[in-house]
Amino acid sequence: MSLRGAAVLAFAAALVCATVPARAAVTFGAFGDTPYFFWEEAAHLALLQQLNEEPLAFVVHVGDFKGGTSACLDELYATRLEQYAVIRHPFLFLPADNEWTDCHRPLVNAKDPLERLAKLRAMFHAGDRTLGQRPMTITRQSADPRFAAYRENTRWMIDHVVFATFNIVGSNNNLGRNPEMDAEHGDRMKANYAWLAEAMAAARRPEARALVLITHASPQFHRQFVASSARDGFAAWRSRLTDLAMQLPRPILMVHGDGHRYRIDQPMRHPQTRERIRHFTRVEVFGSPETNWVRVTVTDDRPARFAIEPGRRPDQGNP
Repeated sequence: MSLRGAAVLAFAAALVCATVPARAAVTFGAFGDTPYFFWEEAAHLALLQQLNEEPLAFVVHVGDFKGGTSACLDELYATRLEQYAVIRHPFLFLPADNEWTDCHRPLVNAKDPLERLAKLRAMFHAGDRTLGQRPMTITRQSADPRFAAYRENTRWMIDHVVFATFNIVGSNNNLGRNPEMDAEHGDRMKANYAWLAEAMAAARRPEARALVLITHASPQFHRQFVASSARDGFAAWRSRLTDLAMQLPRPILMVHGDGHRYRIDQPMRHPQTRERIRHFTRVEVFGSPETNWVRVTVTDDRPARFAIEPGRRPDQGNP
């Protein structure tokens, strides 16, 4: 082969490499609904240290860093922020019902839920970078003036995998307690629906190969074919997620907590045929009284696959 021919082949190979996105596996850690009680604190700290020993792209706590019967105090929030500062990976925390929605209860020294949510946003969602000793830059929905309050809704991409977080919480997603909270629910869900549309648009790009959605509360997929109720705080969210899965033929993973039951399944069904939507997978993380985390790997395949396993083996027990 002539030198000119070799140069043409080399140029062609370089062009192919430049136009086909490189693929790499992405592994992250997820946990939530812990610690709830003082006797879980030591196990919680040991879990954080174990996460530090793992090669992870990032770590996310999906919400409920306190029990529902403990007070919603600034001091506790500050303690958790200090504890999470030891994590050497990029770290994200999602506010959940035990930190704000349920803080109205007299049992927890009643506080205004909206004031508690504002406090969490100021402490855990400041700036355009994550927490952790190796923070990464993220996009916050608050950059959009229409949704300036919603700093906890974030998005980022790693090796052509799109990740997005949403403020979806327990206690019926803050719907049905009083008119003020119903209004909060409505405004927040408008923000969540807009953010979901943006995440889907990002995942539609040719270079994207998977979409990972992270929330606190379960969408209650078991109610997908139950007659809709205006008091179901998750009904419209389930519908939007189903629309997303129907329109986006990429692998989709939803990570959430709230149920305190580790499980992996494909719970979403086609609204007409009721066939399982196979490219939509759900993982629910562990929760109190079990202190454990979940290791999730988005493989380097195209289309991507999700390899999911407990962070600690069952025979290891709680740390």
